[in-house]
Amino acid sequence: MTSDPHHSQPVLEAGAPLKEATGAVILLHGRGASADDILTLANEIYDPSFAYLAPEAASHAWYPKSFLAPIDENEPWLSSALKKVNELVERAVSAGVSLEKIVLAGFSQGACLATEFVARWPQRYGGLIAFTGGLIGPLGTQFQYKGTLNGMKAFLGSSDPDPHVPWARVKESATILSSLGADVTLRGYPGMPHTINSDEIKAARSIMETLTA
Repeated sequence: MTSDPHHSQPVLEAGAPLKEATGAVILLHGRGASADDILTLANEIYDPSFAYLAPEAASHAWYPKSFLAPIDENEPWLSSALKKVNELVERAVSAGVSLEKIVLAGFSQGACLATEFVARWPQRYGGLIAFTGGLIGPLGTQFQYKGTLNGMKAFLGSSDPDPHVPWARVKESATILSSLGADVTLRGYPGMPHTINSDEIKAARSIMETLTA
């Protein structure tokens, strides 16, 4: 078993070429999905001046077990996934995109990954868009992160209840991100299936509009 399973996985791109882009959105797909699938989200939050980067997880999963499983049971896949996200952030910065114009966005397992990334490496990113996701770790985890998100806008939306992501964890994640200095919008949707609705897309567009105005 490789210690870095996501390292050589492809990254699909859309929108402006990264070296010409004024901003970047890193799109993280859910379990069982693909980069192609999540890249369709770019159409909903599209700006022609932004680059859209969608990495594909090995075997279509960023980590093998639930995001509520003990952390070591999801290794080395989780560390590899976080490393992959960091590599894309660094690629965008090297191309001339500032951190304040880089958005981390994902659905389900991808939303968990995006949320965990900004908490572990807090910076003033352009924003976090987490569709049905939360911080990674077993129930009862005492989350402890250092640093500040310095006013970064974050949207966390989820069905309530959701078959994969407990609403209590989504709320807890919003509280933790707020404590790190994020400007968090939290919305629950009673009875919504495990999907993304139009109100969530509107909230995501709002974050994009603050970066493209």
